[in-house]
Amino acid sequence: MDLLRLATAGSVDDGKSTLIGRLLFDSKSIFEDQLESIEATSAERGDEHTNLALLTDGLRAEREQGITIDVAYRYFTTPRRKFIIADTPGHIQYTRNMVTGASTADLAIILVDARKGLTEQSRRHSFIASLLRIPHLVLAVNKMDLVDHDQDTFERIRAEYIEFASRLEVPDLAFIPISALHGDNVVDRSGNMEWYNGATLLHHLEEVYIGSDLNMVDVRFPVQYVIRPQSSEHHDFRGYAGSVAGGVMKPGDEVAVLPSGFTTRIRAIHGPDGLVEQAIAPMSVVVQLEDELDVSRGDMLCRVNNQPAVTQDLEAMVCWMSDATKLTEGSKLAIKHTTKWARALVKDLRYRLNINTLHRDEDATSLSLNEIGRVRLRVTQPLFADDYQINRTTGSFILVDENTNVTVGAGMIRRTD
Repeated sequence: MDLLRLATAGSVDDGKSTLIGRLLFDSKSIFEDQLESIEATSAERGDEHTNLALLTDGLRAEREQGITIDVAYRYFTTPRRKFIIADTPGHIQYTRNMVTGASTADLAIILVDARKGLTEQSRRHSFIASLLRIPHLVLAVNKMDLVDHDQDTFERIRAEYIEFASRLEVPDLAFIPISALHGDNVVDRSGNMEWYNGATLLHHLEEVYIGSDLNMVDVRFPVQYVIRPQSSEHHDFRGYAGSVAGGVMKPGDEVAVLPSGFTTRIRAIHGPDGLVEQAIAPMSVVVQLEDELDVSRGDMLCRVNNQPAVTQDLEAMVCWMSDATKLTEGSKLAIKHTTKWARALVKDLRYRLNINTLHRDEDATSLSLNEIGRVRLRVTQPLFADDYQINRTTGSFILVDENTNVTVGAGMIRRTD
């Protein structure tokens, strides 16, 4: 049984939290005490129905305002697949939260209120999903019950979104009319929209194919930890622990170790339950090599003839996440790329991107909270990097303020020099 990571996004009051609550409720993935709690809270608030949004809106401020502020994660399983849901905020001031929650998603659900159609926030979140290279997108036209389940309304929104999405990089796009409040086309097919012949939302989530989304060609294994047991029984054991970031590794494969460039072969691969015949992303394994080489945290195993760029110069799209400082030319920050730490200098801010209009402001001199721009960086130590579109793990990094140890930026590599 495989795992699908999905994120919800959309404008405020489009029903993201209600949709997730409906998915959990109709798929029988919540406990009785949870249901009793939200029923009691709904009654105290004077809600007409049991407010399923309370399953994900856990902060007191969220429940009082009826909005999502933090990223809420929920887990559920059906007979066909396991799911991790990230309920991300819709407010523009929480763009950084959406970037964080959606950064590992395989699929994004963009909710649209059928009465309002596409909004500025719908377009902004769609662009961010495209920027993050989320391979599968679902436009869920919600609150169809409030437009009398009108097919023309759905088709108009669908046509408008297709025109907008033509400017984005979206490999897979689906459209589903739903009513999260009443459960129409969420888990069960709706009898109110017989004109819709497609899959329900849950059926689509269960069946969407994600096997081809992984990079199975470019072997990338950032070393996180060197394992050297001190017991007499394992005195000669030396293994390298980490998560596979790409490709397929098997015992006997020839690999190169970066940055040294020395080559060797894989002796064995250990998983949580013992030896494994192969390791693919995102498995966490321990790799044993045939030769005793100097390999430490931050180094990388890769194919001899298929290596990432070894570079100190990066060009990346950066989402700025700090409200205390701004990113400017000359800023000095710590950078964490895979398992490697270094220091970075901002050489140039090429442009700031207006994520509502996609306009590039080449006269911009800084990035403030929640702003996104293209930046050139110079790093003190060579990084082993790929373009983000090739590998989302080796193509991404975070920036950290060295004075406060606060994560202030998230970057997606667009070019390595």
